[in-house]
Amino acid sequence: MNDQQLSRYARHLLLDHVDVAGQITLLASRVLVVGLGGLGSAASLYLASSGVGHLTLIDDDVVDLSNLQRQIAHTTARIGLPKVASAQTALQAINPDCNIQALHQRADADWLAAHVGEFDAVVDCSDNFATRHQLNAACVQHARPLISGSALQMAGQLAVFDTRQTTSPCYACIFPPDQPPGEASCATMGVFAPLVGIVGAMQASETLQVLLGTSQMHGQLLLVQAQGTQVERMRVARRVGCSVCSDT
Repeated sequence: MNDQQLSRYARHLLLDHVDVAGQITLLASRVLVVGLGGLGSAASLYLASSGVGHLTLIDDDVVDLSNLQRQIAHTTARIGLPKVASAQTALQAINPDCNIQALHQRADADWLAAHVGEFDAVVDCSDNFATRHQLNAACVQHARPLISGSALQMAGQLAVFDTRQTTSPCYACIFPPDQPPGEASCATMGVFAPLVGIVGAMQASETLQVLLGTSQMHGQLLLVQAQGTQVERMRVARRVGCSVCSDT
């Protein structure tokens, strides 16, 4: 690391769980962030500021006035721009040394199957069931850790699915693809603004710990309730006969 990096990451270097070796690992890491809305805004800002060396951002949406209540990577001046371009501007302003690839497109099954293997970790900040399952399938295929978050109304969820761990479930173990829930969205049901920041920051924290080899979240589902500021931890297991990960 050079002198500027030693200064920029000085508070990390004081931590036993990071130190110089860990920061060098982060600087060499490649992370994919899918979705640059509320969760993706918070997660990507912390990943960039923490020194992840390469971030690929993928989202096909544009910034809308209604996003600004919670999507903190975007600004009024950037309404109408692709979310990935807006987020890239915000991240590079925080850490110009972070290499950021902005892809204004949908993360479909073909793209994910072809490219997920290029990354050390994948952060799922998407907002629909189909994309989550496509991401999960690609991460299982390439043996890549998937840091999954969601938030709706006053409730959020966080999980790390890492099938490199023999006891870790995948997303489909908990949410089977043949049992889709009723589609719900922030646009129709609302979401508490700070909640997406809380869950997104947790996703960034777990992503950093996955990269550093210190994460202890596999096999657990974290339930976050903004009302009353409550957190519940549930044990979850790999499902026998899962259509996605049972052969891994």
